[in-house]
Amino acid sequence: MINYIWIFMIGTGVIVGMINGRMGEVSKAIIDSSESAVTISIGLVGIMSLWLGIMQIAEKSGLMDALAKVLKPVIVKLFPEIPKDHPAIGAMIMNISANMLGLGNAATPFGIKAMEYLQELNKKDVASNSMCTFLVINTASVQLLPAVMIGLRASLGAKNPADFVLAGLLSSITALTVGLVVVKSLEKSSLFKE
Repeated sequence: MINYIWIFMIGTGVIVGMINGRMGEVSKAIIDSSESAVTISIGLVGIMSLWLGIMQIAEKSGLMDALAKVLKPVIVKLFPEIPKDHPAIGAMIMNISANMLGLGNAATPFGIKAMEYLQELNKKDVASNSMCTFLVINTASVQLLPAVMIGLRASLGAKNPADFVLAGLLSSITALTVGLVVVKSLEKSSLFKE
């Protein structure tokens, strides 16, 4: 579906450029944007390699396990319908841990695996309460150290690439709190009973 949206937007831009007689500007914008995308991507390779390496060190040193131990009681309370030793719990904890360290790319496979496990428990075509709750947590993505964003800002020449961290942390915690209140309220609503 996203591919169709992108094709529609690009096609519309090209058609409007042809109608207005500005195809030269459209072509220049396409080339400049492609060049910027490559430059930014190459700039991010270094910072992603660094943080993925740090993630590996954190995993091997036991930091991820320590973070998982801190998160497990909270996760078990937020997801009472999931058995405590189910693999979905582990996948969710790894996803949340990676997100907290700002490693969205490393978090994605764990998030997908967690949703697959939750769907196995669900056995319906409609998202379960656990799936909705996990989606809220994943979307809010509280990041203690937003490594990728700091790297992106640094590669684009920001004077202080980490100056947004406190504001980002507060806004993501607020989003998480509001999201959890809403999803847990809707779970109790008679309109959304499983």
